Order: sequence, then C-alpha cells, then structure tokens
Amino acid sequence: MAMSRGLASLALTLTFCCSYLTTPSFAATLDSDGFLQCLLGNIPSGFIYTQGASNFTDVLASSVRNPRVFPGDTARPLCIVTAADATHVQASVRCGRAHGVRLRVRSGGHDYEGLSSRSVLPGGEAFAVVDLAALRAVAVGSDAVWPLAPTAWVESGATLGELYYAVAKNNSELAFPAGICPTIGVGGHLSGGGIGMLMRKFGLAVDNVVDARIVNADGELLDRAAMGEDLFWAIRGGGGGNFGIVVAWKVSLVKVPSTVTAFNVMRTVDQGAIDVLTRWQEVGPTLPVDINIRVIVMGQQLTFQSLYLGKCADVVPMLSTLFPELGMRSSDCLEMTWLQSVAFFDSWNPNAPVESLLNRRTGLSTFTKNKSDYVKQAIPKEEWQKIFGWFAMNGAGMLILEPHGGFIGTVPAPATPYPHRTGVLYNIQYIVFWPSGGDGTAATSWIGSFYDFMGQYVSNNPREAYVNYRDLDIGQNEVANDVSTFDSGKVWGERYFAGNFRRLAAVKAVVDPTDFFRNEQSIPPLFQQGNRWGKRLGKHD
Repeated sequence: MAMSRGLASLALTLTFCCSYLTTPSFAATLDSDGFLQCLLGNIPSGFIYTQGASNFTDVLASSVRNPRVFPGDTARPLCIVTAADATHVQASVRCGRAHGVRLRVRSGGHDYEGLSSRSVLPGGEAFAVVDLAALRAVAVGSDAVWPLAPTAWVESGATLGELYYAVAKNNSELAFPAGICPTIGVGGHLSGGGIGMLMRKFGLAVDNVVDARIVNADGELLDRAAMGEDLFWAIRGGGGGNFGIVVAWKVSLVKVPSTVTAFNVMRTVDQGAIDVLTRWQEVGPTLPVDINIRVIVMGQQLTFQSLYLGKCADVVPMLSTLFPELGMRSSDCLEMTWLQSVAFFDSWNPNAPVESLLNRRTGLSTFTKNKSDYVKQAIPKEEWQKIFGWFAMNGAGMLILEPHGGFIGTVPAPATPYPHRTGVLYNIQYIVFWPSGGDGTAATSWIGSFYDFMGQYVSNNPREAYVNYRDLDIGQNEVANDVSTFDSGKVWGERYFAGNFRRLAAVKAVVDPTDFFRNEQSIPPLFQQGNRWGKRLGKHD
C-alpha cells in the first residue's frame, strides 16, 4: 500500500516545530468560539465539521459500531477534526490547550463505551473529537525479508484488516499478531494491548511494537527516542486517549507458514460439550504455541475455533494425543493462507475473499454491552453445568474464551501495562445484543446478573478486566480541582492494570499534568515528589 501524504510527512514534522501557535498551560476558561477560529486558522475548513454542519451527525456516526453509545442525550463534541496529516492533530491539541477545549480521539470506533465520541461526565464537558480514520497508510519496510527482522509503519486510523492485507500482500509469509476483527482501528487496539489468534506464539500486539509517533499534550510530535522509554512503555497497553494522540506505530512483523489450518468444531451440551470445555481449560493454555483454540459459547452450543500454524496432517494427530476429547478430524480442516484465515474467522465463510478485509463497514442496527474477566483456576465440571443454566434464560448473550499461556506467560507483568500474564488460563468476554430501537432490559439485566454470579470463579483482589473491553460499570473518574483524582481512578484502574496502574498514573503526571487528555476512565495523574519517572522524563511546565 502506498505511503500516504500523512505518513510521509511524519518524519518531517518530527523536526519541524510549528510556530503559528503558542503552547500555554491548559486554559481554565472555555472559549469555544476562539477554539473553532484557531482550528480554522490552522487546518483547512474541509477537515472540520461543526455541530451546525448538515453532515455533522453522519460524520460523528461514521466510525460508531454500537448505537448504544451513539450520542443521544449525552454531550456531543463541539466539532470533529478529520485529521489527514499529523500537523492537523498538532494544531487541534494546541488550539484546545489555548482555549479550554479537551480532545477525544478515535481510530476505528470499536469503543465499547463510546468514550472517544461522547461524554457522560456529570454536567457534560466541552470537548472536540479528533478522528484519525483518514490516517490509514501502511508502509511495509524494505527489510521485510528473512533473516532480517521485518517491520512496518502503520497509521492509527488504519484498520487491522488493512494492516493484515498490506503485510500479507507484500509477503504472504508475514503477519502481525493482533485481533480477530478486521474493522478494529489500529490506534485503539494497540493502545490497550491487543489479543488475537497468534498471541500464544508471538505475544500481544503491543509486544511487537518497536516505535511510535505521538502528539503530546504540548502539541509536539515525538518518536520513541524523543518521548523516552517511560512514555513509550505507557502507550503500549495503557489505554487510548490518556497520554497524547499516537498517530503511527512501527511494528515488528512475524513469519508464518505458507499454509495454515483453520477449523471450527461445534458441540452441543447434549453432545458432551461441557466435558470438552472442562478439559479445554487445562489443555488450551498448555498446547504447543503453534495452535490456538478459543471457545465461543452461545445457547447450549460451543464452538471450538482454532488456528494452527501448519498443515492438517500435523494438527490432527497432535490433537488426537493432547486433546482427544475435542474429537477433531481431518474433515474439519480448512487449509489456507494466513490472510485467508483472517477473512474466514471474521465471516465464518471459508471462501470469503481476502479483499473483504478492506471493508470499513459500519452499522447501527444492533446494540451491545460487554464485560470481561480473567480465569486463573479451572472451573469444575459441576460448576459449568450451573453456568450453562444461565444460557437458557431470557436475554442470554454469549461468551468468548481466549486461552493465554505460551509466549504471553513468559513476559513479566511489569514489561507492558497489560498485566494479565503468568498464571492466567484464559480471558472471558461477555456480550449481549438487542436490536436497535428494541428494549434491552432483558439483555442488560442478564449480563449484569450473570457477571455477578461469575465472580466466584474468576480472578479477585482485584477482579481483573481487559481495558480494550472497556466497562464503565466497574468505576468512573471523579474530578477535583479540574484534575481526575487518583483514588477514583484506582477503583477501575487496578482492575485493568493491576500493579502497573500506579506507574501509569506517575507517567501521566509528568507528560500531562493538567489532565488535558481526559475521559471517564482516563489515567489520572499521580504527583509524587521526586518520583523516578518525573526525574527521567523531566519536569512539565
């Protein structure tokens, strides 16, 4: 994929300090008119959509995937900046700082609570949205041949599907380990960690990020060397919209075989699915790293969905020995390229064209609500029998169980903000759906009650959660003296980040002490006299 004007200009703007704006401390007084005039003075008007524009609502909805979080009675942004260049992002930050308008940023729209497009803070808050969807270039490095370590630069507004397609079209035996849904925006996904089908072999997406370019709270564009290792650590899993706006990422690509094997094995409860699931808890995280088997639970049926980095003739005897309870057969195998497997897992259609991964489709037809957990001790069979009773209830949703182990468990928890490493068997994602315009009472009641019920089986003290499956039910920030308080953030923050939360808050205090990048679950600043992060990063005006 050709390098766009936005990506090509990043190297230039790293050393080019825009002189047309001052960079004061965050203004205490809102000046929305001054903010808009500042934007119009530094960004072409065609990239700015104000609330009075006839197509404002369409642009606002363009990346929203869940109508439950589409702004209705919640606060809407003063405007949307559809940035086509890193300098547009820089100008947005500087104008916001000068005129008391905070920014929220979005890349793909898979934002479970919609915090990149709306505010649910009490009384609302003046803010603007910086939409990165137009910053979507992927540039695969000329070093993308073995035995050299191949890399790619990808802009935050690209989708995972666009990244996968560009990488594999450059070299069909190269891949990037990240999420299974191709419409997820790279920026948000990498900001939170990035689990996916290759993670047991190659780690999380953030384990494979080697550089980044971020616009900080002063409007400066910094690469890894300029931002320092503590901020670079924080943006690789510390959640989106906390420390600045990452406009591009340099990722390390991984080698995959020319032929991989994908399969779905379905079992109902009447066919012994609970026995298979009980055994999977022990086997899934300990299988050879070339195979990943995740589980989808819906109603009284389980789907064991797998990717094996090799051929059918090898995986069938392996599973016959290590996981005979699954009953996987050669007839279940679908041999294909890695890129084809991504299209298959998205569509469940083995003939899906790989070009479908370039579809940035969006829709507002189905409401969803999500929650998450981590399991560290296998749930006994008799308890699973109780759990399955919940899936016969009115409003019942589904579960997705993602095995950990392998490479993930070898990385120390402090190495990245994502702490769910050693000792984790699998992650649970809870999902409920209801039609747009429908009454979601049964679904939301079910997920809330079921989540409470599952508390006895999952991690505790804290009960852990995955920040990319953001859930406002577990806590929201409180603001005092115009800054999010550490104590209110700790309530939800330690569930996402465990012992890494305190370090994230210390980094925040150095790089964004005025809490300019703020939302209902943003990292609050923790001010510590002489803390080592402050010493390493330097004092902030």
